[in-house]
Amino acid sequence: MDIYLWKVVCIICALLFNATGSLSQLNVCGRAPLNTKIVGGEDAAAGSWPWQVSFQRGGSHFCGGSLISEKWVLSAAHCFQSITAPDITIFLGLASLQGFNSNMQTATTSNIIINEAYDPVSNDNDIALVELDFPVTFSSYVVPVCLTASNSFLPAGTNVWVTGFGRIGTNVNLPPPETLQEVEVPIVSNSDCANSYSSITNNMICAGLSQGGKDSCQGDSGGPLVIRVNGIWVQAGIVSFGHGCAQPNFPGVYTRVSQYQGWIDGSSGSNQTGFVTVSNGNQSSPNLFCLFLSFLIIPFLLSLSSLW
Repeated sequence: MDIYLWKVVCIICALLFNATGSLSQLNVCGRAPLNTKIVGGEDAAAGSWPWQVSFQRGGSHFCGGSLISEKWVLSAAHCFQSITAPDITIFLGLASLQGFNSNMQTATTSNIIINEAYDPVSNDNDIALVELDFPVTFSSYVVPVCLTASNSFLPAGTNVWVTGFGRIGTNVNLPPPETLQEVEVPIVSNSDCANSYSSITNNMICAGLSQGGKDSCQGDSGGPLVIRVNGIWVQAGIVSFGHGCAQPNFPGVYTRVSQYQGWIDGSSGSNQTGFVTVSNGNQSSPNLFCLFLSFLIIPFLLSLSSLW
């Protein structure tokens, strides 16, 4: 009878997991085995952020993105307002924009999906999906990131990471860095962020230091803002806009990924993206949930067994 009961519990758990439509990717996404550094505002080691994408046109980087499955990249809508799909080359696995990258993969695209509600004036709904012509090959240097599910919440003060090949200062005369940059910044509440910007909506999430000094910048647009929970990296934001770069009292503004779970799944036509619920900086664990569920179900089934 005990074996039978456990089988019942496992079947119920499996049905619940499949109902999310997001777990097929959870055994792959967000794992970065080469990410062992805990630093900010400096060069990222090769393989530290294996979902980072560089969009290039004519051999020049213009925006970032994040790999979310073997055929889809997440980015910002404003990156593609004047660019057509055939003009783009997508680079993955890059540690540097210069020199030889042995772990690099390239891809082309014929399909860019910009959120239909994107407003270039307010920057609301600044999100886009780019479909690769062919699936990429996952490796230690090319891995999809998990995404925050629709019921996720990151409170103010939660530390997150931003990565990109963008400029390292507001001065446009400064050359962009050759090496992928990484920086750690805290989440800023939307109410505090609205004190600096007039167009903050629930579709946005802000992050930065009140004193400035750490931020995303031009060229980072479309790239990921991620948080590590229980060893898994989960993308909470997409680099969208800001007032200059790293200015005091002007945090960076990001598209809030959790607002778009339905749109991402519907637009990509599959449930291959790994969505993870993050609450108060912690990841919900399906295994722990199943364990909790089993404690509820087993006593009930045992009480029924006396009638069998």
